[in-house]
Amino acid sequence: MSKRAAVALVATAMAVALTACGSGGSGGGSKDAAGGGSGALTVGFSQVGAESGWRTANTKSVQDAAKKAGVTLKFSDAQQKQENQIKAIRSFIQQKVDVIAFSPVVESGWDTVLKEAKDAKIPVVLTDRAVDSKDESLYATFLGSDFVEEGKKAGDWLVKEYQGKAEPVNIVELQGTTGSAPANDRKAGFGDVIKGDAKFKVVASQTGDFTRAKGKEVMQAFLKSQPKIDVLYAHNDDMALGAIQAIEEAGKKPGKDIKIISVDGVKDAFTAMADGKINVVVECNPLLGDQLMELVKKVKAGQPVERRIKTVEGVFTQDQAAAALPSRQY
Repeated sequence: MSKRAAVALVATAMAVALTACGSGGSGGGSKDAAGGGSGALTVGFSQVGAESGWRTANTKSVQDAAKKAGVTLKFSDAQQKQENQIKAIRSFIQQKVDVIAFSPVVESGWDTVLKEAKDAKIPVVLTDRAVDSKDESLYATFLGSDFVEEGKKAGDWLVKEYQGKAEPVNIVELQGTTGSAPANDRKAGFGDVIKGDAKFKVVASQTGDFTRAKGKEVMQAFLKSQPKIDVLYAHNDDMALGAIQAIEEAGKKPGKDIKIISVDGVKDAFTAMADGKINVVVECNPLLGDQLMELVKKVKAGQPVERRIKTVEGVFTQDQAAAALPSRQY
């Protein structure tokens, strides 16, 4: 072969190689893929659903961060059903994504599908919610809030609020989705704090599925079945906001006739606090996107990461709400 022909052959080969690297190809993505481009790190992300303002903000944070980081995101909404989430994770495995991240609908029942991901050598990152698997090798790390601590913060505020008072305090509790980590842990943390004082009594506790509509519905039932309610403890703001509607429709004043403790920290809750309708909100930060993108890159590269990464959060009362409201991002 002549020298000129050899040079031409090499140039052609390089052009073909560059075309292959730069092309998106056919069938390489999905209709809900966002961010990134060809050759980028591909992450399959299964979200719980869109049951609350908090969850919507969490989803947007992840999607925006993926675009900013150049990560191709394959997104799936489980609509609060575990079977949908398991199906999505199996789809991610079939698509051979680089990393799987998901916020589990409930704590239990994940070992089989996580074992499938492990066998496929696809690392898994848990976001926002944990699983109760005894085999911690099934996931690389967990990024999210300490829900037990959030429950304790809610209980601490209540104990301080009624310090020095001997009269019974009747509490109703709007729990999150049955079996979910935040519902289990926020209940446990709250209970651990108030059990030391006999005047605190949870007279009714029922799931409101983290939704505003169900929160209103269950609170209506509480108001009919309980002759005296002093405090409402809601596992999230959306349920608290729904309960406020029920309380007002019953002719009572939320925040005064019934004190309200909530968890999350969405803008609507801060507005309700500024209006005197919610007494305290324990913050749960949904803006995990940037941290998640950093983690998936490290995990894929085989770099060491902490097994448990907590988010930094605070507690806000009525006197702080108006000042904090303009800076709320969700």
